[in-house]
Amino acid sequence: MEVMMMLVYDQPGVMQRVMGEFNRKRINVETIVVGKCEMADRARIVLSISDREKALAVIEHLKALQEVIECDLVDHSRHEAYALLCNKEGVCRLTGSVDQVDSIVKKSQPEKFIQAMNAI
Repeated sequence: MEVMMMLVYDQPGVMQRVMGEFNRKRINVETIVVGKCEMADRARIVLSISDREKALAVIEHLKALQEVIECDLVDHSRHEAYALLCNKEGVCRLTGSVDQVDSIVKKSQPEKFIQAMNAI
């Protein structure tokens, strides 16, 4: 799994243009996290893609977008995962390495869950 991080201008329509590049290249985005960041009027987009070659192929197209300030793949040593699990006992929040979170989700077999990857 590859994690891509982008620094973008925080303005309407940016996500649509960014995701349009993935759509044109027929690349499935596994997870996506978007939010304001430490710089005024900027946001970070962090997403995961299963295919490294496809991720590399879309980077140059993303960098060409006027709204994208930076775009690159994140080193695997900086990957983290998180999950929200729900079962009869309630909701559980997990964070940790990708392998740790995967293992706990599989072992606990929750009724519902959402799992994502992130990096900074």
